Amino acid sequence: MEKPPTKKSAGDVAREVGRAIISAVPDAGGPLQVAFENIFSSPIEKRKQAWLEQLAAVVEEVQGRVKELTPEKLAANEAFVTVAMQASQVAIRNHQQAKLEALRNAVLNSALPNPPQEDEQMIFLRLIDQLTPWHLRVLSVLNNPVEWMARNNVSNPGWGMGGVATVVEHCLPDLRGQRDTYEQIVRDLQVEGLLGQGQFLHVTMTGNGMIQSRTTDRGKRFIKFITAPA
Repeated sequence: MEKPPTKKSAGDVAREVGRAIISAVPDAGGPLQVAFENIFSSPIEKRKQAWLEQLAAVVEEVQGRVKELTPEKLAANEAFVTVAMQASQVAIRNHQQAKLEALRNAVLNSALPNPPQEDEQMIFLRLIDQLTPWHLRVLSVLNNPVEWMARNNVSNPGWGMGGVATVVEHCLPDLRGQRDTYEQIVRDLQVEGLLGQGQFLHVTMTGNGMIQSRTTDRGKRFIKFITAPA
């Protein structure tokens, strides 16, 4: 599939929205208009172009995995088109690589056989938009700490006893000493039904208990949806 064109229309939707907002502000005009064009126009164009290239690569990968799924068939798949459009809106608003990768994988998995139910796909896209990369990393760690450590070349201390918080801080050094932060992250994931309920972070348990999976069935489906298929 050919790469999307690098030249974009001057009628870019995001730019027009920005202009409309500016025009609605009393006494706004020239200086604010110029500031908008200088600050946002170029980055938006770059984000759109980069994302379009990602979508082109997804279509190529889908064809490589399932020969009969041609671009024409994908274009006729309303569920796939909806996911691609929703993911595109989220992608333009984000710069964090972890979220962009999750969006790319979501679009890919939505095109492959046996995707999540359509409504659940929309819920998962909302979660990618709202959750932070820290949320995604904590969820991934708590899904299978042993597998996560092996996959990310992090040593497994073989704990004899302790709490799940110790596992989180060991796997994610950026969160060490930030108890309030990762407690909030866990609460957020529990509210969304991705982690099991209960106060498990600081409960003393056996080493085996420390590395048990804490994700719900929904959490596992979400992780699968935002992870590159094998």
